[in-house]
Amino acid sequence: MEMFLMGLCLSMLGLAVTAVAFGAATRTGQSIPEEQPAHEPVVEIAPARFFADDAVIPALGMHPRVPIEALLLQIDNHVRLEQAAAESFVAYPTAALLHGRTISTLVQ
Repeated sequence: MEMFLMGLCLSMLGLAVTAVAFGAATRTGQSIPEEQPAHEPVVEIAPARFFADDAVIPALGMHPRVPIEALLLQIDNHVRLEQAAAESFVAYPTAALLHGRTISTLVQ
């Protein structure tokens, strides 16, 4: 029973701290009004240029087409290499085998 009451008290304390932090974070008004200047200086802000306007998008026909058989052979080779790596790890598990890089050409 004492353990339950201790957990309940700590939960209430955590809830109170969370409520105070949330209230402080969402407060919008200022308690002390600041004096506003008679006139505000006019400042021109340049438009944001996060993305470049003159980006060149390559046409889809510019890349050489790769036959689907070649892609399937690469995927099959990759799967076989990963299965061999998994089997060697199961046979003799070491940290070097677990964190070692693959020799597959699909993974760079």
